[in-house]
Amino acid sequence: MSRFVHLVRHAVYRGHDEGRFLGRRDVDLSPSGEAQARRLRPLLADLRPVVYCCSPARRCRQTLALALPEAVAAAAIMPELQEMDFGEWEGLTFVEMAERDPPRVARWASFDPDFAFPGGESLAGFLERVQAAAAQLVARPEEHVVVFTHGGVIRALLCQFLGLTPRDYLLFAIEPAGVVTVELFGEHGVLTRL
Repeated sequence: MSRFVHLVRHAVYRGHDEGRFLGRRDVDLSPSGEAQARRLRPLLADLRPVVYCCSPARRCRQTLALALPEAVAAAAIMPELQEMDFGEWEGLTFVEMAERDPPRVARWASFDPDFAFPGGESLAGFLERVQAAAAQLVARPEEHVVVFTHGGVIRALLCQFLGLTPRDYLLFAIEPAGVVTVELFGEHGVLTRL
C-alpha cells in the first residue's frame, strides 16, 4: 500500500505582504487567506484513511478549520511543527536583519548549523525538531497524513524525506496555502506534487 504525506502551508496572514519573518508570533489569517484556505477543501476532502496533524500556530489551525472543518476535533497538534523561532529578529524583514548584524545574517545564509537567531532557535535545534516530526509522520499507519504547518518546516521536511542536505532547504519555494505531496517508502520518499 502506498503512503502519502501531504504538507500544507498555512494561508496568507494579516501583514504577510510586508515580508516580515514571523516564526512564533501568533497572527490571524487575512480575508484573502481565509478564501485561500477554503479553496483547499476539494483537494484534501476525499483522502481516506487519513490523519490530520497541525502546528499549534493560530494561522495553521485557522487554515485547517477553514479547509476541513470536520477534521479540527480529530487533528493532532504537534509542537514539532512550529516555525523556526527567530528570537529578537521576529517581525523584521531580511533587509532589517542584514542592517543589524551582517556577519550573523551571512552565517544564516550559508546555513551554518552552529548559527542561532539572537534569543531564538539554532538551525541545528530546528533541524532536530523537524527530524522528530518526520519520524512521527512516518510512523503513522494511515495511508494519508495531512500536515498543516509553515513554509520553513515544509522545506526542512522535504529535505528529510527526499534525502537532501539541510542546506538544500533553500531550493524550495512554498507558497501560502500550497500543498506538497511526498509518497513515502520507509523513511524516505518521492516528491509527487509541489
